[in-house]
Amino acid sequence: MDAAYVETAEGVFLASPLTRGPWHPDHQHAGPPSALICRAVERAAAADGFGHLGRLTVNLLRPAPIGACRVEAAHDYVGRTAGHYSGRLIAQGKEIARFTALAQREEAVPIPEGTPGHPPPQAPKPWRQSPAATMAVISTHAFGYAELVENRVAEGTMFRGPSAVWFRMAHPLVAGETPSPYQRVAVAADSGNGISASLGFDRFMFVNCDLTINLFRRPVGEWICLEARSLFGGNGCGLAESALFDEEGVIGQATQSLAVRAR
Repeated sequence: MDAAYVETAEGVFLASPLTRGPWHPDHQHAGPPSALICRAVERAAAADGFGHLGRLTVNLLRPAPIGACRVEAAHDYVGRTAGHYSGRLIAQGKEIARFTALAQREEAVPIPEGTPGHPPPQAPKPWRQSPAATMAVISTHAFGYAELVENRVAEGTMFRGPSAVWFRMAHPLVAGETPSPYQRVAVAADSGNGISASLGFDRFMFVNCDLTINLFRRPVGEWICLEARSLFGGNGCGLAESALFDEEGVIGQATQSLAVRAR
């Protein structure tokens, strides 16, 4: 299929091999289902008049199987400037993920010239000046996610410690739809622990248990850059943190709590 998912009924999706992750041939990479969740939140928030997704937190309870899944979203609280949402992703009769999100109402508030930190920093290197790379080399099985996205390395070397990598979706998230800027961020943001890996994939697993994305403005363009690093405590736990950029500069950050295990 030329998309990560096909919507077979409202809120019900069939995952394609383009969602397959690097850890197990039957499991999805967590980026595409996080983007599906993002899509559901965007739609719920738009109905309440909120256009900006300020935060998305996805608690990953189980691996998402490649097959049918369902997304449910609920309105928790809707105020004048912000709305709070929650929901879950379900597959094979089990909860795969639970999520919460914050959506905000946008209003033009120009930032005074000379304000410290403005304009925001740029990515280490524009995507046009960054050499192409592939994520497929880290997996021993067909790694569909590596075909779902294309990559360019702006700084460092992928899978060898801190690095900055551009992501662009080469296929739609849902068949027949153009991915939103927020969905593009969600697909990419779950890869911070992968591109900044300093432990060998052949000897260790460092799977994330959650994903939190914070954005202070709407992303623009098709390319999203992660400037990522992974930290390990020696206690089987870790943290991956990524600064997020679009072509105009920094847009926010993403964090992932890691479970680190020897293979």
